[in-house]
Amino acid sequence: MELHVVILAAGQGTRMKSALPKVMHQLAHKPLAQHVIDTASRLEPAKIHLVYGHQGELVKQGLSGENLSWVNQGQQLGTGHAVDQALPSIPDSAQVLVLYGDVPLTGMATLKNFIAESSGKLGILSISLPDATGYGRIVRNSAGRVQAIVEEKDANPQQKTIREINTGIMTAPAALLKSWLPELSNANAQGEYYLTDIVAMAVTDKVDIFTMEPANTYEVEGVNNRIQLAALERAYQTTKANELMVAGASLADPGRIDIRGRLETDQDVFIDVNCVFEGHVILGKNVIIGPNCVLKNCRIGDGTTLEAFSHLDGSDLGKNTAIGPFTRLRPGTELADKAKVGNFVEIKKARIGEGSKVNHLSYVGDAKVGKQVNVGAGTITCNYDGANKFVTEIGDQVFVGSNTALVAPVKLGNGATIGAGSTINRNVESDQLAISRAKQRNIDNWQRPKKS
Repeated sequence: MELHVVILAAGQGTRMKSALPKVMHQLAHKPLAQHVIDTASRLEPAKIHLVYGHQGELVKQGLSGENLSWVNQGQQLGTGHAVDQALPSIPDSAQVLVLYGDVPLTGMATLKNFIAESSGKLGILSISLPDATGYGRIVRNSAGRVQAIVEEKDANPQQKTIREINTGIMTAPAALLKSWLPELSNANAQGEYYLTDIVAMAVTDKVDIFTMEPANTYEVEGVNNRIQLAALERAYQTTKANELMVAGASLADPGRIDIRGRLETDQDVFIDVNCVFEGHVILGKNVIIGPNCVLKNCRIGDGTTLEAFSHLDGSDLGKNTAIGPFTRLRPGTELADKAKVGNFVEIKKARIGEGSKVNHLSYVGDAKVGKQVNVGAGTITCNYDGANKFVTEIGDQVFVGSNTALVAPVKLGNGATIGAGSTINRNVESDQLAISRAKQRNIDNWQRPKKS
Protein backbone atom coordinates (compact mmCIF):
# COMPACT_ATOMS: atom_id res chain seq x y z
CA MET A 1 0.00 0.00 0.00
CA GLU A 2 1.58 3.28 -1.09
CA LEU A 3 1.84 6.11 1.42
CA HIS A 4 0.54 9.65 0.91
CA VAL A 5 1.30 12.30 3.54
CA VAL A 6 -1.02 15.25 4.13
CA ILE A 7 0.51 18.16 6.05
CA LEU A 8 -1.95 20.72 7.44
CA ALA A 9 -0.44 24.21 7.33
CA ALA A 10 -3.30 26.58 6.55
CA GLY A 11 -3.83 28.24 9.92
CA GLN A 12 -3.06 31.84 10.79
CA GLY A 13 -1.57 31.36 14.24
CA THR A 14 -2.94 34.52 15.84
CA ARG A 15 -1.28 33.78 19.19
CA MET A 16 2.15 34.19 17.61
CA LYS A 17 1.36 37.93 17.34
CA SER A 18 3.19 38.05 14.02
CA ALA A 19 2.76 39.09 10.40
CA LEU A 20 4.45 35.80 9.49
CA PRO A 21 2.36 32.62 9.05
CA LYS A 22 2.83 30.37 12.07
CA VAL A 23 4.33 27.47 10.11
CA MET A 24 7.02 29.82 8.76
CA HIS A 25 8.43 30.68 12.18
CA GLN A 26 11.82 29.06 12.57
CA LEU A 27 13.13 26.33 14.81
CA ALA A 28 16.88 25.68 14.53
CA HIS A 29 17.03 28.21 11.68
CA LYS A 30 14.45 26.33 9.59
CA PRO A 31 10.68 26.91 9.21
CA LEU A 32 8.48 24.70 11.36
CA ALA A 33 6.75 23.25 8.31
CA GLN A 34 10.07 22.49 6.64
CA HIS A 35 10.96 20.21 9.56
CA VAL A 36 7.73 18.33 8.93
CA ILE A 37 8.35 18.15 5.17
CA ASP A 38 11.88 16.84 5.71
CA THR A 39 10.65 14.14 8.10
CA ALA A 40 7.85 13.16 5.75
CA SER A 41 10.29 12.94 2.83
CA ARG A 42 12.41 10.42 4.73
CA LEU A 43 9.36 8.14 4.89
CA GLU A 44 9.62 7.95 1.07
CA PRO A 45 5.92 8.52 0.36
CA ALA A 46 4.40 8.51 -3.10
CA LYS A 47 3.42 12.15 -2.56
CA ILE A 48 3.39 14.83 0.12
CA HIS A 49 0.33 17.10 0.01
CA LEU A 50 0.72 20.40 1.85
CA VAL A 51 -2.56 22.15 2.64
CA TYR A 52 -2.00 25.89 2.82
CA GLY A 53 -4.30 28.88 3.25
CA HIS A 54 -3.43 31.95 5.33
CA GLN A 55 -0.76 34.02 3.51
CA GLY A 56 -0.33 31.11 1.15
CA GLU A 57 2.16 32.81 -1.13
CA LEU A 58 4.56 33.41 1.75
CA VAL A 59 4.24 29.76 2.71
CA LYS A 60 4.90 28.58 -0.85
CA GLN A 61 7.89 30.89 -1.22
CA GLY A 62 9.49 29.77 2.03
CA LEU A 63 9.16 25.99 1.74
CA SER A 64 10.77 23.46 -0.54
CA GLY A 65 10.20 19.82 -1.35
CA GLU A 66 10.81 17.83 -4.52
CA ASN A 67 7.75 15.69 -3.93
CA LEU A 68 5.37 18.42 -2.76
CA SER A 69 1.78 18.84 -3.96
CA TRP A 70 0.22 22.18 -2.99
CA VAL A 71 -3.41 22.14 -1.88
CA ASN A 72 -5.19 25.45 -1.28
CA GLN A 73 -7.76 25.56 1.52
CA GLY A 74 -9.50 28.81 0.63
CA GLN A 75 -11.64 28.81 3.77
CA GLN A 76 -10.26 27.37 7.01
CA LEU A 77 -13.24 25.27 8.07
CA GLY A 78 -11.44 22.77 10.28
CA THR A 79 -9.07 19.82 10.10
CA GLY A 80 -11.58 17.49 8.47
CA HIS A 81 -12.25 20.02 5.74
CA ALA A 82 -8.49 20.52 5.23
CA VAL A 83 -7.79 16.82 4.72
CA ASP A 84 -10.79 16.56 2.40
CA GLN A 85 -9.21 19.17 0.08
CA ALA A 86 -6.25 16.85 -0.55
CA LEU A 87 -8.18 13.62 -1.09
CA PRO A 88 -9.12 14.10 -4.79
CA SER A 89 -5.47 13.64 -5.78
CA ILE A 90 -4.93 10.58 -3.57
CA PRO A 91 -5.81 7.09 -4.90
CA ASP A 92 -8.32 4.99 -2.96
CA SER A 93 -5.70 2.28 -2.44
CA ALA A 94 -3.29 4.56 -0.57
CA GLN A 95 -2.60 4.87 3.13
CA VAL A 96 -2.88 8.49 4.29
CA LEU A 97 -0.76 9.93 7.11
CA VAL A 98 -1.92 13.29 8.50
CA LEU A 99 0.79 15.54 9.98
CA TYR A 100 0.76 19.18 11.12
CA GLY A 101 2.96 22.02 9.95
CA ASP A 102 3.32 23.37 13.49
CA VAL A 103 4.37 20.03 15.06
CA PRO A 104 8.01 19.90 13.94
CA LEU A 105 9.76 17.23 16.02
CA THR A 106 7.89 13.97 15.45
CA GLY A 107 10.54 11.25 15.26
CA MET A 108 11.15 8.93 12.35
CA ALA A 109 11.10 5.81 14.52
CA THR A 110 7.73 6.82 15.95
CA LEU A 111 6.18 7.45 12.54
CA LYS A 112 7.59 4.27 10.94
CA ASN A 113 6.18 2.11 13.74
CA PHE A 114 2.89 4.01 13.68
CA ILE A 115 2.44 3.55 9.93
CA ALA A 116 3.38 -0.13 10.00
CA GLU A 117 1.07 -1.01 12.90
CA SER A 118 -1.84 1.03 11.49
CA SER A 119 -1.92 -0.51 8.03
CA GLY A 120 -5.53 -1.01 6.98
CA LYS A 121 -6.80 0.53 10.22
CA LEU A 122 -7.55 3.95 11.63
CA GLY A 123 -4.43 4.92 13.53
CA ILE A 124 -4.35 7.55 16.28
CA LEU A 125 -1.14 8.85 17.81
CA SER A 126 -2.12 9.65 21.39
CA ILE A 127 -0.31 10.64 24.57
CA SER A 128 -1.18 10.77 28.26
CA LEU A 129 -0.53 14.07 30.03
CA PRO A 130 -0.67 15.06 33.71
CA ASP A 131 -2.85 17.99 32.66
CA ALA A 132 -4.89 17.44 29.50
CA THR A 133 -6.66 20.80 29.58
CA GLY A 134 -7.26 22.19 26.11
CA TYR A 135 -6.88 18.92 24.22
CA GLY A 136 -9.29 16.47 22.61
CA ARG A 137 -9.80 13.46 24.91
CA ILE A 138 -9.61 9.81 23.81
CA VAL A 139 -12.86 8.24 25.05
CA ARG A 140 -12.70 4.45 25.56
CA ASN A 141 -15.34 1.91 26.61
CA SER A 142 -15.07 -0.48 29.55
CA ALA A 143 -13.07 -2.88 27.35
CA GLY A 144 -10.52 -0.19 26.59
CA ARG A 145 -11.58 0.24 22.97
CA VAL A 146 -11.60 3.74 21.49
CA GLN A 147 -15.11 5.06 20.99
CA ALA A 148 -14.60 8.73 20.14
CA ILE A 149 -12.42 11.82 20.45
CA VAL A 150 -14.12 14.69 22.22
CA GLU A 151 -12.73 18.20 21.94
CA GLU A 152 -12.22 20.27 25.10
CA LYS A 153 -15.06 22.70 24.33
CA ASP A 154 -17.49 19.85 23.70
CA ALA A 155 -16.42 17.61 26.60
CA ASN A 156 -18.56 17.02 29.68
CA PRO A 157 -17.08 17.18 33.20
CA GLN A 158 -16.38 13.43 33.33
CA GLN A 159 -14.66 13.43 29.93
CA LYS A 160 -12.48 16.33 31.03
CA THR A 161 -10.90 14.08 33.66
CA ILE A 162 -9.43 11.84 30.93
CA ARG A 163 -5.64 12.24 30.64
CA GLU A 164 -5.13 10.48 27.29
CA ILE A 165 -5.35 13.04 24.52
CA ASN A 166 -5.37 13.11 20.74
CA THR A 167 -2.20 14.55 19.18
CA GLY A 168 -3.95 15.08 15.84
CA ILE A 169 -1.57 12.78 13.97
CA MET A 170 -3.62 10.08 12.27
CA THR A 171 -3.40 7.50 9.54
CA ALA A 172 -6.16 5.72 7.62
CA PRO A 173 -6.89 4.11 4.26
CA ALA A 174 -7.78 6.76 1.69
CA ALA A 175 -10.95 4.90 0.67
CA LEU A 176 -12.31 5.11 4.21
CA LEU A 177 -11.44 8.81 4.51
CA LYS A 178 -13.29 9.48 1.27
CA SER A 179 -16.39 7.80 2.67
CA TRP A 180 -16.19 9.45 6.11
CA LEU A 181 -15.18 13.06 5.48
CA PRO A 182 -18.23 14.09 3.37
CA GLU A 183 -20.39 12.97 6.33
CA LEU A 184 -18.76 15.30 8.87
CA SER A 185 -20.91 17.89 10.63
CA ASN A 186 -19.89 21.29 11.96
CA ALA A 187 -22.54 21.22 14.72
CA ASN A 188 -20.05 21.83 17.51
CA ALA A 189 -18.74 24.66 19.70
CA GLN A 190 -16.20 25.74 17.07
CA GLY A 191 -18.49 25.42 14.07
CA GLU A 192 -15.78 23.42 12.29
CA TYR A 193 -15.48 20.05 10.56
CA TYR A 194 -13.35 18.03 12.97
CA LEU A 195 -11.15 15.27 11.57
CA THR A 196 -11.49 13.59 14.97
CA ASP A 197 -15.19 12.88 14.33
CA ILE A 198 -14.17 10.07 11.97
CA VAL A 199 -13.35 7.98 15.08
CA ALA A 200 -17.03 7.55 15.91
CA MET A 201 -17.68 6.67 12.25
CA ALA A 202 -14.94 4.02 12.40
CA VAL A 203 -16.58 2.54 15.50
CA THR A 204 -19.95 2.41 13.70
CA ASP A 205 -18.34 0.79 10.65
CA LYS A 206 -16.46 -1.70 12.87
CA VAL A 207 -13.08 -0.54 11.56
CA ASP A 208 -10.15 -1.48 13.79
CA ILE A 209 -8.67 1.49 15.65
CA PHE A 210 -4.99 1.40 16.64
CA THR A 211 -3.48 3.81 19.15
CA MET A 212 0.16 4.39 19.98
CA GLU A 213 2.13 6.81 22.16
CA PRO A 214 5.47 8.36 21.13
CA ALA A 215 8.64 7.87 23.18
CA ASN A 216 8.95 11.60 23.92
CA THR A 217 6.30 14.24 24.62
CA TYR A 218 8.05 16.86 22.47
CA GLU A 219 7.46 14.68 19.38
CA VAL A 220 3.80 15.65 19.37
CA GLU A 221 3.95 19.15 20.83
CA GLY A 222 2.72 21.94 18.57
CA VAL A 223 3.57 25.62 18.47
CA ASN A 224 0.83 28.12 19.26
CA ASN A 225 2.90 30.91 20.77
CA ARG A 226 6.52 32.00 21.09
CA ILE A 227 6.89 30.44 24.53
CA GLN A 228 6.10 27.02 23.08
CA LEU A 229 8.42 27.70 20.16
CA ALA A 230 11.29 28.48 22.55
CA ALA A 231 10.58 25.32 24.55
CA LEU A 232 10.70 23.15 21.41
CA GLU A 233 13.92 24.86 20.33
CA ARG A 234 15.52 23.75 23.60
CA ALA A 235 14.13 20.24 23.21
CA TYR A 236 15.60 20.04 19.71
CA GLN A 237 18.98 21.39 20.80
CA THR A 238 19.11 19.02 23.79
CA THR A 239 18.48 16.08 21.47
CA LYS A 240 21.26 17.21 19.12
CA ALA A 241 23.66 17.81 22.02
CA ASN A 242 23.02 14.31 23.35
CA GLU A 243 23.66 12.82 19.90
CA LEU A 244 27.02 14.63 19.74
CA MET A 245 28.09 13.36 23.14
CA VAL A 246 27.08 9.79 22.29
CA ALA A 247 29.23 10.13 19.14
CA GLY A 248 32.29 11.03 21.22
CA ALA A 249 32.25 14.83 21.47
CA SER A 250 32.59 16.70 24.76
CA LEU A 251 30.42 19.76 25.40
CA ALA A 252 31.32 22.23 28.14
CA ASP A 253 27.59 22.80 28.68
CA PRO A 254 25.04 20.83 26.60
CA GLY A 255 22.50 23.55 27.36
CA ARG A 256 24.53 26.22 25.59
CA ILE A 257 24.98 25.03 22.02
CA ASP A 258 22.91 25.78 18.91
CA ILE A 259 22.94 23.46 15.90
CA ARG A 260 21.12 24.98 12.95
CA GLY A 261 21.87 22.43 10.29
CA ARG A 262 24.09 19.35 10.21
CA LEU A 263 27.10 18.99 12.52
CA GLU A 264 29.45 16.01 12.15
CA THR A 265 32.10 15.37 14.79
CA ASP A 266 34.96 12.88 14.90
CA GLN A 267 36.53 11.48 18.07
CA ASP A 268 37.53 13.65 21.03
CA VAL A 269 36.11 16.94 19.83
CA PHE A 270 35.63 19.59 22.51
CA ILE A 271 33.06 22.38 22.12
CA ASP A 272 32.95 25.23 24.63
CA VAL A 273 29.86 27.26 25.53
CA ASN A 274 27.67 29.43 23.30
CA CYS A 275 28.82 28.07 19.94
CA VAL A 276 26.53 28.19 16.90
CA PHE A 277 26.77 25.76 13.96
CA GLU A 278 24.89 26.51 10.72
CA GLY A 279 24.61 24.68 7.42
CA HIS A 280 26.93 21.66 7.14
CA VAL A 281 29.92 21.66 9.51
CA ILE A 282 32.49 18.86 9.83
CA LEU A 283 34.89 18.71 12.80
CA GLY A 284 37.84 16.32 12.63
CA LYS A 285 39.57 14.42 15.43
CA ASN A 286 40.75 16.36 18.49
CA VAL A 287 39.31 19.66 17.28
CA ILE A 288 38.85 22.26 20.03
CA ILE A 289 36.22 24.97 19.57
CA GLY A 290 36.51 27.85 22.03
CA PRO A 291 33.57 29.77 23.49
CA ASN A 292 31.26 31.99 21.43
CA CYS A 293 32.36 30.75 18.02
CA VAL A 294 30.10 30.69 14.95
CA LEU A 295 30.74 28.15 12.16
CA LYS A 296 28.77 27.93 8.93
CA ASN A 297 29.43 25.44 6.12
CA CYS A 298 32.98 24.63 7.22
CA ARG A 299 35.34 21.69 7.35
CA ILE A 300 37.81 21.77 10.24
CA GLY A 301 40.81 19.41 10.05
CA ASP A 302 42.16 17.16 12.79
CA GLY A 303 43.90 18.81 15.72
CA THR A 304 42.77 22.34 14.91
CA THR A 305 42.03 24.85 17.67
CA LEU A 306 39.58 27.74 17.36
CA GLU A 307 39.96 30.34 20.07
CA ALA A 308 37.04 32.40 21.41
CA PHE A 309 34.79 34.60 19.25
CA SER A 310 36.00 33.25 15.90
CA HIS A 311 33.53 33.43 13.00
CA LEU A 312 34.02 31.01 10.08
CA ASP A 313 31.84 30.88 6.98
CA GLY A 314 32.44 28.68 3.93
CA SER A 315 35.98 27.81 4.98
CA ASP A 316 38.12 24.69 4.66
CA LEU A 317 40.85 24.21 7.28
CA GLY A 318 43.63 21.64 7.20
CA LYS A 319 45.14 19.71 10.10
CA ASN A 320 46.63 21.35 13.19
CA THR A 321 45.71 24.90 12.23
CA ALA A 322 45.29 27.58 14.89
CA ILE A 323 42.56 30.20 14.66
CA GLY A 324 41.66 33.24 16.73
CA PRO A 325 40.62 34.68 19.00
CA PHE A 326 38.41 37.17 17.14
CA THR A 327 39.16 35.80 13.65
CA ARG A 328 36.79 36.07 10.70
CA LEU A 329 37.18 33.61 7.83
CA ARG A 330 34.82 34.37 4.95
CA PRO A 331 33.69 32.12 2.07
CA GLY A 332 36.44 30.71 -0.11
CA THR A 333 39.06 30.63 2.64
CA GLU A 334 41.39 27.62 2.61
CA LEU A 335 44.06 26.98 5.22
CA ALA A 336 46.71 24.33 4.67
CA ASP A 337 48.08 22.22 7.52
CA LYS A 338 49.68 24.09 10.45
CA ALA A 339 48.64 27.52 9.18
CA LYS A 340 47.90 30.11 11.84
CA VAL A 341 45.42 32.99 11.70
CA GLY A 342 45.31 35.18 14.79
CA ASN A 343 43.28 37.87 16.48
CA PHE A 344 41.37 40.50 14.52
CA VAL A 345 42.27 39.01 11.14
CA GLU A 346 39.83 38.76 8.22
CA ILE A 347 40.46 36.42 5.30
CA LYS A 348 38.25 36.11 2.23
CA LYS A 349 38.62 33.89 -0.84
CA ALA A 350 42.27 33.20 -0.10
CA ARG A 351 44.47 30.16 0.34
CA ILE A 352 46.99 30.28 3.15
CA GLY A 353 49.85 27.78 2.67
CA GLU A 354 51.28 25.22 5.04
CA GLY A 355 52.86 26.70 8.16
CA SER A 356 52.12 30.29 7.15
CA LYS A 357 51.03 32.89 9.72
CA VAL A 358 48.69 35.86 9.60
CA ASN A 359 48.84 36.64 13.27
CA HIS A 360 46.98 39.88 13.90
CA LEU A 361 45.16 42.93 12.62
CA SER A 362 45.33 42.06 8.91
CA TYR A 363 43.05 41.62 5.91
CA VAL A 364 43.91 39.06 3.22
CA GLY A 365 41.42 38.81 0.36
CA ASP A 366 41.60 37.26 -3.13
CA ALA A 367 45.08 35.94 -2.42
CA LYS A 368 47.31 32.92 -2.85
CA VAL A 369 49.80 32.64 -0.01
CA GLY A 370 52.60 30.07 -0.13
CA LYS A 371 54.33 28.02 2.57
CA GLN A 372 56.07 29.39 5.68
CA VAL A 373 54.98 32.96 5.00
CA ASN A 374 54.84 35.57 7.76
CA VAL A 375 52.30 38.35 7.26
CA GLY A 376 52.94 41.18 9.71
CA ALA A 377 50.38 43.08 11.72
CA GLY A 378 48.31 45.66 9.86
CA THR A 379 48.93 44.16 6.43
CA ILE A 380 46.17 44.44 3.85
CA THR A 381 45.73 43.16 0.32
CA CYS A 382 44.19 46.01 -1.66
CA ASN A 383 42.12 43.73 -3.90
CA TYR A 384 39.30 46.06 -5.04
CA ASP A 385 39.52 49.13 -7.25
CA GLY A 386 35.88 50.08 -6.84
CA ALA A 387 34.73 47.98 -9.77
CA ASN A 388 36.84 44.81 -10.02
CA LYS A 389 38.67 42.36 -7.76
CA PHE A 390 42.33 41.44 -8.30
CA VAL A 391 44.57 38.69 -6.94
CA THR A 392 47.67 38.96 -4.77
CA GLU A 393 50.18 36.09 -5.11
CA ILE A 394 52.72 35.51 -2.36
CA GLY A 395 55.39 32.84 -2.79
CA ASP A 396 56.98 30.54 -0.21
CA GLN A 397 58.95 31.87 2.78
CA VAL A 398 58.02 35.50 2.15
CA PHE A 399 58.26 37.97 5.04
CA VAL A 400 55.79 40.84 4.90
CA GLY A 401 56.55 43.60 7.38
CA SER A 402 53.89 45.26 9.49
CA ASN A 403 51.57 47.94 8.15
CA THR A 404 52.09 46.93 4.52
CA ALA A 405 49.62 47.53 1.70
CA LEU A 406 49.83 45.07 -1.20
CA VAL A 407 48.06 46.68 -4.16
CA ALA A 408 46.73 43.91 -6.42
CA PRO A 409 47.38 42.59 -8.94
CA VAL A 410 50.85 41.96 -7.54
CA LYS A 411 53.24 39.02 -7.05
CA LEU A 412 55.86 38.47 -4.36
CA GLY A 413 58.48 35.87 -5.30
CA ASN A 414 59.81 33.12 -3.04
CA GLY A 415 61.89 34.40 -0.17
CA ALA A 416 61.04 38.07 -0.78
CA THR A 417 61.11 40.53 2.13
CA ILE A 418 58.82 43.55 2.38
CA GLY A 419 59.89 46.36 4.69
CA ALA A 420 57.38 47.53 7.28
CA GLY A 421 55.15 50.42 6.29
CA SER A 422 55.51 49.80 2.53
CA THR A 423 52.94 50.19 -0.21
CA ILE A 424 53.75 47.59 -2.87
CA ASN A 425 52.19 48.02 -6.31
CA ARG A 426 54.85 46.33 -8.45
CA ASN A 427 56.00 42.71 -8.49
CA VAL A 428 58.85 41.73 -6.17
CA GLU A 429 61.21 39.05 -7.42
CA SER A 430 62.47 36.11 -5.37
CA ASP A 431 64.85 36.99 -2.52
CA GLN A 432 64.49 40.74 -3.12
CA LEU A 433 63.95 43.32 -0.37
CA ALA A 434 61.25 45.85 -1.23
CA ILE A 435 60.85 49.09 0.71
CA SER A 436 58.43 51.85 -0.21
CA ARG A 437 58.42 54.71 2.30
CA ALA A 438 58.66 58.48 2.41
CA LYS A 439 62.10 59.70 3.59
CA GLN A 440 62.17 60.35 7.33
CA ARG A 441 63.05 63.86 8.56
CA ASN A 442 63.95 64.74 12.16
CA ILE A 443 63.41 68.41 13.10
CA ASP A 444 65.27 69.79 16.12
CA ASN A 445 63.59 71.92 18.81
CA TRP A 446 60.10 71.23 17.53
CA GLN A 447 57.40 73.12 19.39
CA ARG A 448 54.11 71.33 19.80
CA PRO A 449 50.95 73.33 19.04
CA LYS A 450 49.14 74.69 22.11
CA LYS A 451 45.48 75.40 22.67
CA SER A 452 44.57 79.05 22.20
